[in-house]
Amino acid sequence: MSDEQDVLVANTAFYRAFEKKDIEAMSAIWSKGTASLCIHPGRDVIRGWDRVRSSWEQIFRSTQYLEINTKVISTEVNGDLAYVVLVEEVMQVLDRRQMKAESMATNIFTRMANQWYLIHHHGSPIVS
Repeated sequence: MSDEQDVLVANTAFYRAFEKKDIEAMSAIWSKGTASLCIHPGRDVIRGWDRVRSSWEQIFRSTQYLEINTKVISTEVNGDLAYVVLVEEVMQVLDRRQMKAESMATNIFTRMANQWYLIHHHGSPIVS
């Protein structure tokens, strides 16, 4: 596989972990460094893997059901750094209420020991 294909496989693994609310799978795709950053739609920046993990655990606990579709707009690989820009379509059930949202997202990956790890996820709501 090409580097771009490998990055897209890692990106898909991130969204499958998100959709399945699987914190162990989510943990496997993220870099564990203090430089990891996550910005959930409409929220402040979260720094460091421990805090990022806690934010996903909170989302997973409060969400009864998730369904996520993505549309990749752009993928770029430059050495050991890569990014994917995409649209996220998220349908979730919270407190028995179904909610749908679209976000523009950027996921940045770094390659370590021949594996791609997520180091930055930023989702911004798309306002129609």
